[in-house]
Amino acid sequence: MSLDVQSRDKNMKAKELLAANIIPIEFYGRGVENKSLQVDYQTFRKLFRVTGTNMIVELNVDGSEKINALVQDVVYNPATDSITHVDFINVKMGEAIHTHIPLELVGVAPAVKELSGMLMHHLNEIEVKCLPKDLVHTIEVNIDSLVDFNTYIRVKDLVVPSTLEVLNDPEEVVVTVVAPRVEEEPVVAEGGDAAAAEGEAEEKAEEKAEEKADSGDKE
Repeated sequence: MSLDVQSRDKNMKAKELLAANIIPIEFYGRGVENKSLQVDYQTFRKLFRVTGTNMIVELNVDGSEKINALVQDVVYNPATDSITHVDFINVKMGEAIHTHIPLELVGVAPAVKELSGMLMHHLNEIEVKCLPKDLVHTIEVNIDSLVDFNTYIRVKDLVVPSTLEVLNDPEEVVVTVVAPRVEEEPVVAEGGDAAAAEGEAEEKAEEKAEEKADSGDKE
């Protein structure tokens, strides 16, 4: 994937760039000179939808310099959710990198479809070490094996290309299904209403007896 970027106009503040639909970029990495760049908002947004943070992007700087990089960080405006800043990190194609690859659920869990269970996604991505050329966009997790509430899928169960070294704990749970919640109805003791009525009648009878006793004393 290629992305046309330009050297940042140092006469413009970040707020002015964003107002012009331009995103400020910082490029950095071991053994390279930091660069302040900028990119068209919609151009980056469309590319990022495809690449995410785990696909190599070739930065075409001012139409004269090409740099292999990964998206390191994307900053969003908390109020509008619009992108306000992007960091790219330098990538050397012959050196292994550490990154995270998203997990994508595929298939249908029988414990959900047939037993009305609730799917619990414990891990959304895994950490890997690999050469840049071996990166994949996502890793599929087939949930057809989740037949009941006692089965689960762990990291060691994932089907991962041999070119990737997974750094997560192999026993870490990725996804499971839990039983649906059942709301307990309040239990009314058998004969409870009758006992309450009987108690109320006895209380009224005692009150009448006391009233009679009081009137006799007055006479």
